[in-house]
Amino acid sequence: MFPLVLTRRACLARSLALCAAPAIAGAARAQERAARRTVVINLSLEPDSLDPTMAPSAAVGEVVHYNVLEGLTRIEEDGTVAPMLAKSWSVDATALHYTFRLHQGVRFHDGRPLDSAAVRFSFERAVAPGSTNKARKALFDNIAAVTTPDAHTVALTLRHPDPHLLFRLGEGTAVILHPATAAQAVDRPVGTGPYRVTHWERGHSLTLAKTDSYRHASRVRIEQATYRFVHDPLEQDAAMHADEIDLLFNFATQTVRRFQAHNRYQVLTGASTGKGMLALNQRRAPLNDVRVRRAITHAINREAFIRTVLGGRGVVIGSHFSPADAGYLHLASLYPYDPERARALLESAGVRTPLRLALALPPAPYAHEGGPVIAQDLARVGIVADIQRLSWQQWLNGPFKGRFDMTLINHVEPLDYQIYTDPDYYFGYDSPAFRALVQRHANASHPRERQQLFAQLQRHLAQDAVNAWIFAPQIGNVVRKGLRGVWMNYPIFAHDIAALSWE
Repeated sequence: MFPLVLTRRACLARSLALCAAPAIAGAARAQERAARRTVVINLSLEPDSLDPTMAPSAAVGEVVHYNVLEGLTRIEEDGTVAPMLAKSWSVDATALHYTFRLHQGVRFHDGRPLDSAAVRFSFERAVAPGSTNKARKALFDNIAAVTTPDAHTVALTLRHPDPHLLFRLGEGTAVILHPATAAQAVDRPVGTGPYRVTHWERGHSLTLAKTDSYRHASRVRIEQATYRFVHDPLEQDAAMHADEIDLLFNFATQTVRRFQAHNRYQVLTGASTGKGMLALNQRRAPLNDVRVRRAITHAINREAFIRTVLGGRGVVIGSHFSPADAGYLHLASLYPYDPERARALLESAGVRTPLRLALALPPAPYAHEGGPVIAQDLARVGIVADIQRLSWQQWLNGPFKGRFDMTLINHVEPLDYQIYTDPDYYFGYDSPAFRALVQRHANASHPRERQQLFAQLQRHLAQDAVNAWIFAPQIGNVVRKGLRGVWMNYPIFAHDIAALSWE
């Protein structure tokens, strides 16, 4: 064997060839996916279940809603409501009685027919003892009766009018399951949608395949969709550059910046209903003191957080409401960034500094990148935040069960303020006055009165500084050029794969 001698120019050429090989191979894989009519979507969080009617994670709906499981109505990208399993509906003059007429000929993936009995079962299941449906208070507890005049008609009687009823029925919490297969929805959901789950490799990926039994199968262009669960920004970046991902659903991080001038991807920036906040456990002293909670809010430089962590993609909020909500009030000015005021409030509350509190972080990039920023802000006023980086399952079993001091989390569900009426919810807010205000708002019949009460709901939570609200994030999707039908705005977190196609 002879030694290999390379000139400087040869070394450079060899290095370029080695670097180019993965890119060429990746591009070939991307073209192959387009030819096979497949798509690969990256999610930062993996769902803990595939039943959106019982599981708390928004990632559940991102996988199965619209794709595997469907509801009576659907929510479009612009927030409007359209028919889905219900082909039409009517409401009486009192706004208490709704009648839905179902599409005929719709079948579940196992061949069972969709009928009014399945709808009634699904709604009654949502309020049954032990139900963990997130929309129970907002939607299902308000349904006084569900009747089925015939196999394709469902009549709902409400306890009080709800102008958001049709929207709520379009969320993942209201999808329709069959009585015979509802119990297996956790890992093997049987729905009426265009896809079925074919493989779930926990910790890595989940695959959906088109089902020919779908009523509009001829319109569905994507035959297979794979969700990749990668939360680390560097790993996401590497997967994108290796052409392993077609769509990076990437809200509330700076990762999207690196793809703005990319020749194979485009960045779609839009709005969402998310509310990013530092949640505070009010069951634990001294967080049960409103002065301490106000101090924490004053201590956080929210504008700097959005610039540093979100790359400027977001707006400051001051209560548990999104700028996308009709009737939204901008209340962030109640607690401007003021470390001196924060220190004075802590002193008035009798808090000795340094005060040590645990800061639990879920695996989402905005939390891992934002946690140290929050900790630095709190340190300036004498609060030491001990950072705990958790897996999603650890977060669900810990903070979400009420075992935490502080946690940085983004609530994405629209109009979910009724979680503050539940003292058993994870941050433990217990306010009879707020519960009474929510009831008054629910019972109000005049639009002007409802609007005024909606403003009072926002002010009440802000004045109580229940949590330290920080940002409403923009969505920054990174999409392979040629993939059509991807949403820019997300009134709900869902990915309608049947609407996608390759150019």
